[in-house]
Amino acid sequence: MANPPMDTSWLTQGPGGGQQGAPSFAVPPNQQQQGAPQPQPPSNQPVANPAQPFYGQPPPQPSAGVPATPDQPQQMANQPTYQQQAPPPPPTPPQPMVASRPPPRAVSALSTAASSTSLNNSSGTRTPPARSAAPSRTTPTPTRRKDGAGIIVANRAADEETEDGRIRNREAAAKIRDAWIYTQIRARRDEFTQYKQGRVFVGTWNVNAKGKDESLAAWLCADWQSHGPPDVVVVGLQEMVDLNAMNVAVEGKSQSRSAFWVERVRATLNSRQNTQGDPTRTYTELAVKYLVGLLVCVFVKAPHKPRVKYVHADSVGVGVMGVMGNKGGVSVRLQFYDSTLCFVCTHLAAHRENVAGRNADFANVLAKTSFEIGKEAVEEVIRLGSMSQWAMGANAVGALDHDLLFWFGDLNYRVDESIPTERVLDLSKANVLDELIEHDQLNVERAQGRAFRGFDEGPLTFRPTYKYQPGTELYEERPDKKLRAPAWCDRILWLAQEPGHVAQLNYTRSELNISDHKPVMSTFLVTVKDVILEKREGVYRDVMKLLDSFENNALPMVSLDRINLDFGEVRYDQRVTLPIVITNTGQVVAQFRLVPKVDEVELCKPWLSVAPTYGMLIPGERMEVELTMEIDNATARRLNAGREVLEDILILRLENGRDYYISVKGSYARSCFGMSVDELVLYTDPIREVPLDPILRAEKYDPNSRAAMCVPKELWRIIDAIYERGLDERDLFTAAGDPDEVYQIRECLDTGAPFDSFGVHSMTEVLTSFLSNLSSPIVPAALFPTLDIDAQNIQMCTRKFLEDMLPVPYNVFIYIISFFREVLLHRERNRLSPAKVARILCNCLVSSPQGTAEESASSSNQRRGNMQLLMLHFLETNSI
Repeated sequence: MANPPMDTSWLTQGPGGGQQGAPSFAVPPNQQQQGAPQPQPPSNQPVANPAQPFYGQPPPQPSAGVPATPDQPQQMANQPTYQQQAPPPPPTPPQPMVASRPPPRAVSALSTAASSTSLNNSSGTRTPPARSAAPSRTTPTPTRRKDGAGIIVANRAADEETEDGRIRNREAAAKIRDAWIYTQIRARRDEFTQYKQGRVFVGTWNVNAKGKDESLAAWLCADWQSHGPPDVVVVGLQEMVDLNAMNVAVEGKSQSRSAFWVERVRATLNSRQNTQGDPTRTYTELAVKYLVGLLVCVFVKAPHKPRVKYVHADSVGVGVMGVMGNKGGVSVRLQFYDSTLCFVCTHLAAHRENVAGRNADFANVLAKTSFEIGKEAVEEVIRLGSMSQWAMGANAVGALDHDLLFWFGDLNYRVDESIPTERVLDLSKANVLDELIEHDQLNVERAQGRAFRGFDEGPLTFRPTYKYQPGTELYEERPDKKLRAPAWCDRILWLAQEPGHVAQLNYTRSELNISDHKPVMSTFLVTVKDVILEKREGVYRDVMKLLDSFENNALPMVSLDRINLDFGEVRYDQRVTLPIVITNTGQVVAQFRLVPKVDEVELCKPWLSVAPTYGMLIPGERMEVELTMEIDNATARRLNAGREVLEDILILRLENGRDYYISVKGSYARSCFGMSVDELVLYTDPIREVPLDPILRAEKYDPNSRAAMCVPKELWRIIDAIYERGLDERDLFTAAGDPDEVYQIRECLDTGAPFDSFGVHSMTEVLTSFLSNLSSPIVPAALFPTLDIDAQNIQMCTRKFLEDMLPVPYNVFIYIISFFREVLLHRERNRLSPAKVARILCNCLVSSPQGTAEESASSSNQRRGNMQLLMLHFLETNSI
């Protein structure tokens, strides 16, 4: 078949839905016939103005038999962008055919016992029998939904009963909410959608297990001269293998025959005669699905391939035992630009009298067809305003959940038995079709609402396609064959959410004759969406903002006067408290509580405390929550070791509301308290000036440097101050100091500032606190004597004790023992005794003995008593 030269200038078109170089749907130039009729937009929509951007126009609404206005949105656009000036005249497709929706026909309420046919004596014709309004095997079919009318299926989650007796189901509430959002977006879809027109070819053929290596152009390409090459080609086959028990039970030849037919379709579409060597005229395979004798394959023109996604296929067997594949359906769904298309090829129950079986097969295939497209695809389709039955709470969609659904195949509906087989043959051969169409079972079942409710079909202008003598143009009437009434078994129907978005350009049959069925084909002019993402997101934000404004009134709401708390510089053994004021700004009672972070069990870090951790506020009520940061000895040790930072996040949760995140931070003013003597002897600078960060510390000090002092300078300063201020002070080391002075003395030690005239008792308290809070004790548990000390072994134990000490702790220990020997020289005035000082030293210098589980408390006390005897021995003798 000769094809006209194709205008490819549209391939350089600018963004079409956000994709550079995406093709518009082209019609060959020779199809732009002046004055030819074209589908027209609905009367309640304004007609497109060529001077306005294309995306601002309403969707074209092809209406059967109504001529189009010249200003209707065009099929082909050669504009560089959508913000074009006057575009070229739109192409004018052939007049769409009128979709056939058979009206309900009156039937007499005859008795079920009456004969299946009754003879009209005056005319010699048979009248159809009455049919029950609800055949026993017929399953009700879903109806077409109006715009935005999502069906909420029965929820799977259990209802929850609250303490006040109210019933709540979170899953159902979420679905109803999503359905409302979908409805709002769909109602405003013209604000973010521009429309394009393209052609979809659908062909179906029961090949009766035949097939030769010959071109299928007489079927697939028959109308290319009149309508141009289609943009999408869908081919469905039935009985590509014999439906015997072997092929039904085992895959058998299905795979090889499927590959054979797909290759024949591909070769026909991409023949040199069709493509003329132009790669933009070739077709790309999108999907193939087969089930025993059923096959569906989908091809798309190569330039459109980048705008196709979410391609999925499914198969449903409804044959033997309701599951086998001798009867059933195969289907493919995809997103073409921003419209969703679904193609279902079926082979339904046979035999002229089995109408109820065909209805049931259709309902089963429709109900069981499902595509697992994933959550992301479902959410995108919802935002495109494309789904009519999407609120399923799953990541799957059904056949009805698409903008356009095409249903085709050997549906096996026959001419009603009220017309004798011989008369059906005579009328078919004479091409007198009105009486046959009136009694066509599919038309009757659609009119009565028992099958294919809401679907459209073009008028039957061609002779019945079944049953022929293979290889001839003759109906099967050979004496050795069973006589069958010709019928339109092979059909193509469609269902569109927007009926005006589909116009059938032709509906006819091919005369290929290798099978007992004739191929049937139809070309459709379809309108697809091309969404402008920025505008769609703007509409989505508007809808969500509107919804939030109402939902917020029903939800608890609070305000926090601040969510970032900076405690500033926090010092050792200091408590700093900052408040947060929580105010109920909503219209309902607000209950709040602090909750741990994920994978944690505590509300906050150990150096932070919160009070209260929960509460309830009536509207307008306020409450103050206090957060307190305290650096104790354990925290100071972790901070000095670089294992902790003063940063945390608190989660304040509103019941039935949102979470608030409170950020807390502070900076640690470094202190000598909580450090080890081995680290303190490294620095001559005040410890406050030594960075906590190990990298900064390494930049300022040589990490390999040796100790700068024998004992920490802080220890020397405090002992020297006590020595100068008076060792004669009564109750020395037993009386408590002044808390303010204790704080100031610690600051002087950390900053290097000179001591003021502080009391000696405050000085002694700081000394014992310093020694008690070292990160590593001067006398670790490993140095505890293991023997009971007595007069015979005490000298040996003291010697071993000193030999086992590390250098810096040894220096500190000697320095402290020497100092307390000097203190004891003034015992008459300061009222100290060697035994009392030995106890003080044990409390300050010695770690608690770590006994095993088997050791008793008395054993632990015994070891500590031995340590105290050693201290007493050091104080009273010249062992050092």
